Amino acid sequence: MILKDTGKLLRIFIGEDDKHEGIPLHEWIVRMARESGLAGATVIRGLEGFGAHSRLHTAKVLRLSSDLPIVVEVIDTSEKIEKFLPLIDEAIKEGLATSENVEIKFYRSGEQL
Repeated sequence: MILKDTGKLLRIFIGEDDKHEGIPLHEWIVRMARESGLAGATVIRGLEGFGAHSRLHTAKVLRLSSDLPIVVEVIDTSEKIEKFLPLIDEAIKEGLATSENVEIKFYRSGEQL
């Protein structure tokens, strides 16, 4: 896959305990991104954060259920990201999605063609 010099970064903020169809929501989003042929997706687990409810979620040892913040980042062309958003919109009951233009420096698999 070859990407243009510019693309779009989709960043989705959800909770670790969020589910869709019985599986963790972040896993489902990554699967959907892969099935949609997007360039790549990464899941990042946060140590602490809060969202719309202002409830603090933290990884402190004394907390039994922390529901830590999860950020899913997806990068591809602007057109493909805009087409992908409606596919995942209904599954995200709570969270935040942002997008920003990015300058792509390189995108390599390491394989020789």
